Amino acid sequence: MNLPGRSIAAASLAAPLLIAGTALAALSAAPALAEAPSAPAGCTGPASGTWLNVTVSGVRNSNGVIAVTLYADDSSKFLVKRGSLYVGRTDASTGVTRACIFVPKPGVYALALYHDENSDGKFDRTGVGLPAEGYGFSNNPATLAGLPTFKSVRLAVPKSGLTTRVTMKYP
Repeated sequence: MNLPGRSIAAASLAAPLLIAGTALAALSAAPALAEAPSAPAGCTGPASGTWLNVTVSGVRNSNGVIAVTLYADDSSKFLVKRGSLYVGRTDASTGVTRACIFVPKPGVYALALYHDENSDGKFDRTGVGLPAEGYGFSNNPATLAGLPTFKSVRLAVPKSGLTTRVTMKYP
């Protein structure tokens, strides 16, 4: 039994489907301009879709690591033991060190950095409690009179890939 009507209908559907398939193949082969960028290699911390680039200037030598401590937007946890979200570390480079740290999601955070020159995993202090290693904070607040206020170091991270600059201070 010959059904010419169905053959014509099938042929008339095949052409648009073939064109649509070709268009989809071309789109998938084209560069994805709308895709979210991926995090740079070496980004530290628990992986997420949001990260912050940190440019650290004034690094006096390439000994040890630069520790980048991430704090949530909670003044009661800033600079207290076990108050940070985590600490990311990257090898120090004389002059400028670049780091990348994942943040849980877009929001407000604070950064405290130190140059762990002896790589002992802690911020060393002198016998009277003053810093013995280089340090810095997001927004580069003045620290002549002591530790900065939480308000002065709060940093908005509305999207991935932003860069903040921190200048190290040494004793």
